[in-house]
Amino acid sequence: MFPFSGALARSRTPRQAVVATALCAAVSAALAGCSMDEDPDAGTNGVGKLSAEKIENRTGKAVKNADAVRLTGDVVAKGRTYKLDMRLKKDGGSGRVTTEDSTFELLRVGKQLFLKADADFWKRRKGEAAQEDAEAAQKLDQKYVKVPTDDPAYRQFSGFTDKDVLLDGLFKLHGELSKGKRGNLGGLRTIRIAGSGGSGGMLDVSLEGTPYPLRVHRAGGAGVLRLTDWNEDFELSEPEKGDIVDYGQQIQGG
Repeated sequence: MFPFSGALARSRTPRQAVVATALCAAVSAALAGCSMDEDPDAGTNGVGKLSAEKIENRTGKAVKNADAVRLTGDVVAKGRTYKLDMRLKKDGGSGRVTTEDSTFELLRVGKQLFLKADADFWKRRKGEAAQEDAEAAQKLDQKYVKVPTDDPAYRQFSGFTDKDVLLDGLFKLHGELSKGKRGNLGGLRTIRIAGSGGSGGMLDVSLEGTPYPLRVHRAGGAGVLRLTDWNEDFELSEPEKGDIVDYGQQIQGG
């Protein structure tokens, strides 16, 4: 011991000794904490501890039991890219679909499907060459057109408003499943599961609350979608009669 160390210790006041002891205790606790691995699943719903297959199963059940969701992003199908912003629930849905050459709104209440678009959208279906067709298209501008259930367009467009059909088709992971990195989306901790190392699609699943999928990377680069507002209800009602017009012929798929 250095000869002056005892004198230095004796020169401390009681208050200084207490402070020094407290500082030593705090440093020791911090060092001890650094030496221990934090549990990444602390405070989560626990699905991060499960296998990729079990996480996919839990997520599928959560999606099926959900009452409502909002879906935004891009979907590539049959060589066409669709930008979606749809709100969906069990008895219908509403929102906007944008393609390379047009934008239109969809509204489905029960089995009743309505489509709303500008005049250019309708001219492309009626034929731009005829003046009478251009005038007819103008009458349809920003009006709701009721799509008959036997129209070929009904099946195509109604799929965008059907929660079960749309989500079931989007969440297919292909190939061997694996767990990936953890992340954060919208302030929620997530765990990623992937098919075939990512080429078969990827899902970012919430580690907080119900294990809903919060983002999906579709297999083969067929689009990326965000899923929010799970179980948040929204109003869904048919348009006013004055806002509905008759197309007068088959709409057919766009």
